[in-house]
Amino acid sequence: MYNILHRNYRWEVIVVKKAIILGITASFFFAFTFVLNQQMNFHGGSWIWSSSLRYIFTLPILFVIMIVKNELSEVVSDIIKRPMKWIVWSTVGFGLFYAPLSFASIYGPSWLVAGTWQITIIAGGLLSPLFFKAVKRDNKVFKVRNKIPKKVLSISLLILFGIFLMQFQQIQEISSIKPLIGIIPVIIAAFSYPLGNRKMIEVCENKFTTFQRVFGMTLCSMPFWIILSICGLMSVGVPSRGQAVQSLVVAICSGIIATILFFKATDIVSSDTRKLAAVECTQSGEVIFTLLGGVFVFHDKIPTGVDLIGILLIVIGMILNSCIVDKREEKKEAYEDIV
Repeated sequence: MYNILHRNYRWEVIVVKKAIILGITASFFFAFTFVLNQQMNFHGGSWIWSSSLRYIFTLPILFVIMIVKNELSEVVSDIIKRPMKWIVWSTVGFGLFYAPLSFASIYGPSWLVAGTWQITIIAGGLLSPLFFKAVKRDNKVFKVRNKIPKKVLSISLLILFGIFLMQFQQIQEISSIKPLIGIIPVIIAAFSYPLGNRKMIEVCENKFTTFQRVFGMTLCSMPFWIILSICGLMSVGVPSRGQAVQSLVVAICSGIIATILFFKATDIVSSDTRKLAAVECTQSGEVIFTLLGGVFVFHDKIPTGVDLIGILLIVIGMILNSCIVDKREEKKEAYEDIV
């Protein structure tokens, strides 16, 4: 019995670490969003096109992948059976996530938007009680409401403190209240992304691959992006060639690579919101990658002193999250599955 429990525990640790590595890698590609959005705004591009073009360009790429992998018919059939769930939660997870995030980029530099976005690592944990997990006891399966993962949230606070140290000096240098206005849409995005993602995991019931889920959500969020694009045509006209090219880069890096990696990571630990919240914490890596992007692209100041301490705390927080598996809880869960 002990050997079985020990093997299960070791396997769980490997799975969680794999998910966290995928999450950190995804955060690198997600950082392209913040850097390129700032660059597009700097050259006069509209946030409307920055957001909508990302998903408009992403859809045909995912469509080709679905055809090649022969996985299109299954997800389309499921969307036809329950279109409202797909459309609503895809719009929340993608539409109410990326449109506010792009809008916020006109009110502040990339580092401020990326830093504020890290509220999502707290939001993910706070949303846990909205979902249930299946627990097997006495050959019966019960649905139990998830609890707020206190251990993960405590580590999240360490990461957020590190982010605060990184941003504190630069926030002091802001002479206008304008950048602070951009915090509100980022907070909306920070709750919408994990909510939409988790709801779609629940809706899909592990029936689809990561590619299928991302394709389905991209497809079902299209009504939102089409309406937004029409508003863009009426208000600012067509996007420039430069903005279209940069939006394509964002679509590939963030819309395809980062989203697939991050959704794959969340799929791996989807049955445990404690581990799911830990994976969501890996998005804090975006702050570091965005800061580096600002240094190389916009020639921002190289981090020193307090900034470096903040970066160190973020790295420590992500390392601690890779060790979140509590041995006693894992043994208890493994025992419940056996009996």
